[in-house]
Amino acid sequence: MSSATALKCAAILGASGVALGAFGAHGLKNIISDPEKIKTWETASRYQMIHAAALLAYSATGRHSRSVVGLWTAGAAMFSGSIYCLVLNKDVFRPLGPITPLGGLFMIAGWLALLASP
Repeated sequence: MSSATALKCAAILGASGVALGAFGAHGLKNIISDPEKIKTWETASRYQMIHAAALLAYSATGRHSRSVVGLWTAGAAMFSGSIYCLVLNKDVFRPLGPITPLGGLFMIAGWLALLASP
């Protein structure tokens, strides 16, 4: 993948991470009263933003690893996205539960791919 693709993925994850983080900080408490669920939302937002920043930094290196960009992007979307859904309605989104650890594994694999890339 090109640096431009990594930059676009970073921008999408970053923009949606800020929006979802702001919603978690200001709007979520109007529909969710459980402080553990709010804390879980914050964790999802934090991991999403960390990987957006990592993609942004990676795009600036000029390196082109499809594995790194793909794993970080898919992993952050799967991990954080499934958590957002589960916090909002665990009963409806229960089938997404196994996606959360898979997303975490994808993010870890992206870091290992970075280590192995030239």
